Amino acid sequence: MRDARKRNVLGIMMDAVDYQTALDFVFEAAREKRGAAISALAVHGLMIGTMDREQKFRLNHFDLLLPDGQPVRWALNWLHNAQLSDRVYGPKLTGKICERAAQEGVPVYFYGSTPEILEALRKNLELKYPQLPIAGMEPSKFRRLTSQEKPELAARIRESGAAITFVGLGCPRQEIFAFEFRDALQMPILAVGAAFPFLAGKVPQAPPWMQGAGLEWAFRLASEPRRLWRRYIYLNPAYLFLLSLQALGLSRFATDGECPAGELLYG
Repeated sequence: MRDARKRNVLGIMMDAVDYQTALDFVFEAAREKRGAAISALAVHGLMIGTMDREQKFRLNHFDLLLPDGQPVRWALNWLHNAQLSDRVYGPKLTGKICERAAQEGVPVYFYGSTPEILEALRKNLELKYPQLPIAGMEPSKFRRLTSQEKPELAARIRESGAAITFVGLGCPRQEIFAFEFRDALQMPILAVGAAFPFLAGKVPQAPPWMQGAGLEWAFRLASEPRRLWRRYIYLNPAYLFLLSLQALGLSRFATDGECPAGELLYG
């Protein structure tokens, strides 16, 4: 039976949930030692799934897809009357999970990004949540993992004692990682994108008024124009156009996708 929380946005089955529901889901999966793939998706991640049938298959087999960006929340409200009053922003959700994990003594693991960012992230988390059990941190290899490295990485994370894993590899690599490692880790895996450098204080976040107005993309584009201009100049108008087609009933977006032919083993 399809989860009643899920709603079709351009063929991607997003979850119409709030922070509290997401938190409860994560900690329930952690207590039960149950594998769960979770991602906070903004427009970029959603559009990759819309355009790539294998990525659509992965995303639509995730346990929880959260509306990270305001435009995704607006789409859920517009298309499905979801009545969401706020998005579920990856960096904020990461902070909330760390706060609760500190209170409950739940060990967490961070995989991805660079050694410099992970070091700064650890310092900031230890200052803000001194009781947080950080089971381990490991930087990205910035390449595909070999078939030997995948089980070795899974073993390191499991043997660390972690109950929750955060992944910051960038989209879509982090979603591929969560999809491929869910069964191997048997714990909730959260793909949270830019949360690592944001919470480490290495990349500035948009001011609250821009975040609330759905203009975070403009702030990030101004901050990193060479890296991000293609993402926003092409994908944002395409997103609005396709949403209009779905809202007007002029196009139906299938959700089935295509089962990936083989593992990509990104790390």
